[in-house]
Amino acid sequence: MTTHAVESGYPPLSLLEKAAKVLVAFQSAQPRLTLTEVVERSGIARSSAHRILDQLVQLRWLEREGRDYRLGMGMLELGALAAHHNRLRRAALPHLHALHESTGHLVHLTVLDGAEVVYLERIGGSDDSGVPSRVGGRQPAHCTAAGKAILAFSDGALVEQVIRHGLRPRTPRTITHPESFRHELAMVRERGVAFDHEEGYRGVSCVAAPLRGAGRAVASLSVCGNGAHRELERIAPAVLGCARSVWQSMFGPGRHTHRPARQQPADEAPPAHRVPQTVMDDMVSWLRFSQWM
Repeated sequence: MTTHAVESGYPPLSLLEKAAKVLVAFQSAQPRLTLTEVVERSGIARSSAHRILDQLVQLRWLEREGRDYRLGMGMLELGALAAHHNRLRRAALPHLHALHESTGHLVHLTVLDGAEVVYLERIGGSDDSGVPSRVGGRQPAHCTAAGKAILAFSDGALVEQVIRHGLRPRTPRTITHPESFRHELAMVRERGVAFDHEEGYRGVSCVAAPLRGAGRAVASLSVCGNGAHRELERIAPAVLGCARSVWQSMFGPGRHTHRPARQQPADEAPPAHRVPQTVMDDMVSWLRFSQWM
């Protein structure tokens, strides 16, 4: 047992936990890492990190080019298999393409991970390059329409967790006061859609609808664009309709009714309305990995 483990009161990490920490080190916008960078990001001792990196290269989970390591084809193959069977993305994709065609703007599919949203899909053209999003990328939930759409139909404890995490300003329009943020989510529940008027990035506006039945939201769909704030009210019904269509594609007729007037308790959502967390985790992991490949 290491001195650190004895002093902290925690048992030493297993080999699997160490390998997981090494892989998690690659969860950043930087696709290549040196041994030193892996050690700094993972907190694993240099000798252990070096052995684990070599083993992961042999397994094809990582690739090595000179002094640099990056995620390998073995990891991509495993992740692609998980994504292939993912019900949410498969059900949403044709509707996302149709929404992009009808609005002419960038379309996202997002899920909530802690206090951040993760982009699972991004559909747009060259004209949307000014919107700083990417598949597998993350943004603070409190300053995005996608995040607010999910939080408005989430458990109240989760909302308070996000508030405690900090409503940090990204632009002068970011909502940073807790009571104002709670009021904003109440308005989202009343309207059924969420808006982002340059709250995350200057010049970028979005409208989002939650993907849900009668209970908590499992994801959200959004339409974003540079200078699109004048069109958001017009686009909102199409975004809400797209979310309902995706939900119906997943669960069939009769299970896509939205009740925007009030927040539903978490225990009102039937089990069939919930995407298993393990499936969601697999999909998020694959999309992060595939972005770097």
